[in-house]
Amino acid sequence: MRYFIEFAYNGKNYHGWQYQPQSASVQETLTKALSLLLKKEIELMGAGRTDAGVHAKQMYAHFDYEETLDSVYWTKKLNSFLPKDIVVYRLVPLHDDAHARFDATSRTYEYHIHTFKDAFENEGSWYHFHPLDVEKMNEAAKILFDYIDFECFSKTHSDVRTFNCVIKEAFWQQNGTRLVFTITADRFLRNMVRAIVGTLIGVGIGKISLDDFRKIIESKNRGNAGFSVPAHGLYLTKVIYPYLHKH
Repeated sequence: MRYFIEFAYNGKNYHGWQYQPQSASVQETLTKALSLLLKKEIELMGAGRTDAGVHAKQMYAHFDYEETLDSVYWTKKLNSFLPKDIVVYRLVPLHDDAHARFDATSRTYEYHIHTFKDAFENEGSWYHFHPLDVEKMNEAAKILFDYIDFECFSKTHSDVRTFNCVIKEAFWQQNGTRLVFTITADRFLRNMVRAIVGTLIGVGIGKISLDDFRKIIESKNRGNAGFSVPAHGLYLTKVIYPYLHKH
């Protein structure tokens, strides 16, 4: 039987989701916990990869197990065993062909910024003190809808078949000194969200015009885009599957 596990994590102490030979990863930590408690070598396939220091408010992975698992019992069991920075929400039994990575139809990320120094926000939000033109940044974000090739925002030398992504939403919201950028797409390239945010920051401080923003995308050159903002402000917040989210 195939199970989906829904969970979240604070990425501060991990070198991303995926296994790393010399560093702690979320995948390794969760796999060890499941294997030990279920008394079987478990293999976990995640919905995607998050880089070192990136957080997830909602993440999915799947694994196979022959016996029927009580979701409530095993959720509590796992949470009592896992470190405090990983939490399991539920286990869902699904059909054998269900796939946590390939079946996801969209993923949503948020990037958090605070514009006034805050002693309590530094681990989960990036402090940016220069004034930002949020209206202009939202105008630039709308330009993303006109394109599907985002090679300019991809980590260089990425081993991917295509740089095409369909962006479904991209916008900034400001609440006092808090700024949140939300972006949803069918898929994301490595480092893509952090590069987009860094380039939009360039727009916000007047360094990059709206016309420049278009030219950057059309250039397909990572060197023309802005810097990558720090990982600790980035959150994977939602992963959608047709059979889990019918409405």
